[in-house]
This record gives sequence, structure tokens and C-alpha cells, in this order.
Amino acid sequence: MVQYLIIAVLVLWSTIYSFKKIFPQSAFKVFSALARLCEQRGWMTLANWLRPTMAAGCSGGCGCSADNSSQPKKATLQAVKWK
Repeated sequence: MVQYLIIAVLVLWSTIYSFKKIFPQSAFKVFSALARLCEQRGWMTLANWLRPTMAAGCSGGCGCSADNSSQPKKATLQAVKWK
């Protein structure tokens, strides 16, 4: 019985994760509507948890960062000391 619960939770989580990755704009609208519904009922904690974060960068869901510095950070090089 516990195994069915674990499988159901994993399937639900993967469905939500895939929905957010494949349809980012639709997912934003759906989760915003759910958060507003929870706020109307007085469930503020659930509403804050469901509310999507504002998209930063180009907001196209392409993974570009919102960081203004477009220069890549240089890694510090260290010399190898042989004994």
C-alpha cells in the first residue's frame, strides 16, 4: 500500500515538473490562478508556496540568466607543485 503512495507522489511530481518545463507560460498562469484561489480562501502559506516566481531575463523559458554582467567569471588558476 505504501508503495502505491510513493509511486503516485513520484508520478505527480514528474508531471508537474514536466508541465513547468514544457509549457512555462501556461504553468505560470495556472499556478498564479491557484495561488489567487488559495488567498481568497485564506490559505496564505499554500498561496505563497504555489505562487510562481517572476521570470527574469528574457522570460522566454530559455534558461538565460537575469544577471546584468554578461562577462563570464574567470576561474583562478593555481600552479601545481611537484614534490
